[in-house]
Amino acid sequence: MSPPPTKKAAPATRDAEATKARILDAAENEFARAGLLGARTEAIAAKTGVTKSMIFYHFGDKEGLYQAVLERVVALRISSIQKADLHNSDAEVALRNFIDSFLRDLDGNPQIPAIFFYEGIQNKGKFYSQIAITALYTPLVDIIRRGIEAGQFRAVDPLHAAVNMIGMCVFYYCSIDNVKHLWPAGTNPLSAEMKELHRMTAAEQTVAGLLIR
Repeated sequence: MSPPPTKKAAPATRDAEATKARILDAAENEFARAGLLGARTEAIAAKTGVTKSMIFYHFGDKEGLYQAVLERVVALRISSIQKADLHNSDAEVALRNFIDSFLRDLDGNPQIPAIFFYEGIQNKGKFYSQIAITALYTPLVDIIRRGIEAGQFRAVDPLHAAVNMIGMCVFYYCSIDNVKHLWPAGTNPLSAEMKELHRMTAAEQTVAGLLIR
């Protein structure tokens, strides 16, 4: 009696997922460099060590790859939100936790704001509207609304306030090659110390702008 066939499906699946992850990592770098219009699948393939046909096999085309990058960014951010204490009864504490969580995500991947910047400039938000982007803003809007209802925060429009807060957090990274010249030569704006300073300052400004003293 011959032995049962060896199961190879699981390793093959893991290999495929690992390949897709490498492609997405390289694609993030390329889309942050030039956006969807300027990105080259040849460059992504070269960085990943796969063929263009392999990229198209997994993602269909360049737009499919681009959308997959956006969807992964949102999924990772939603995962971080779920781990943060955003339901604290004290809205100020919840707000600080949100800003800290958001900026730590950016600290780990500062090229994400550039991708969204290109999305607005090149695509007029076409793909932005197709991902679950409200899931990123809704928790912040809810915190602001709770703070207003509790008498902790000023009476502002919660969604406008949320958009402004996110803007303040990401501008540092979107314009890093411009604002780096504001500091003495040799200063690295993406050093651990500078990113920590940005995180602390953004949190203080955000809270101070809403709190009723």
